[in-house]
Amino acid sequence: MTDIAIGADLPRPSPWHDGEVSLQRSADVEGRMSEIGPKVIRNHLIDQHREFYPLLPMVVLGAVDDDGDAWATLRAGRPGFLQAADPYHLGVTLAREGADPADAGMEDGREIALLGIDLATRRRNRLNGTLQRHARGFDITVDESFGNCPKYIQARSVSFIRDPADVTDMPAIVSSALDDTARALISQADTLFVASYFEGKGKRRVDVSHRGGRAGFVRVGEDGWLTIPDFAGNRFFNTLGNIALNRKAGVTFVDFASGGLLQMTGDAELMLDPAPDLSVNGAERYWRFRPRIVAWRPEALPIRYDMTDWSPFSLATGTWENPDFRS
Repeated sequence: MTDIAIGADLPRPSPWHDGEVSLQRSADVEGRMSEIGPKVIRNHLIDQHREFYPLLPMVVLGAVDDDGDAWATLRAGRPGFLQAADPYHLGVTLAREGADPADAGMEDGREIALLGIDLATRRRNRLNGTLQRHARGFDITVDESFGNCPKYIQARSVSFIRDPADVTDMPAIVSSALDDTARALISQADTLFVASYFEGKGKRRVDVSHRGGRAGFVRVGEDGWLTIPDFAGNRFFNTLGNIALNRKAGVTFVDFASGGLLQMTGDAELMLDPAPDLSVNGAERYWRFRPRIVAWRPEALPIRYDMTDWSPFSLATGTWENPDFRS
């Protein structure tokens, strides 16, 4: 009997659901994605990604709480806190963190999403699967794993300012709307993270992803809605495909200088036929998000990031103040 190597080119079913396919069709890439998807979205971690995760000092997680609300969060640890002992499982050494609203969705047996992203090198890998709790944290049984391009990631160097095992004693400030401080952070942000999910065929698939652009790429409306341009990417449409079918999403902004996290859960919608005033350079479409619960967590992260280089893709986009701005 001949052994079949992991990652061999075996026929795989399409990984796309109806929301993703609809957007791929609108972008005229449905045929190409139907060929690419089964090849690049795997049910295991390839060696390159197994070697990548132990290098990371931070990870992005997406989870869904008991109310069905999606949350995105960032958690940090000394490099090595992420380990893939085999291709089908990623071990995560992290303690529970009750102040993190995403933690409520990280119970044993729950679906979870993870984004491994190295801001210094712009490398990233996404996966989703099922969480199994243990004494040191949890393992994720991989359902889907795939790489992402480095577009729109601002390069940042990282440093620890305290032991990641020492959780801040500063409480979360929870509200139902954005205050002036939150609005200021969002209006100056060049990065956000978004969690979303899809339910179908008796299964939930959670996703968490990165969005970036020039500082000011997110507009905060007077009505509390955020408007986010969608720039050209890998054409998978995981996030927007989820939103097309399920309007619940979680959006998180990072204060890289202070380690604070602005975490929000709420409702999202696509804007496939935007108003005439939506004309940010580089945007192919737009989506909106309205927070229902807002949690500001001062000094949540034990790490600080310093900007070292703008993504050239971000510099080629506009902002709401300067929609046609180009570098």
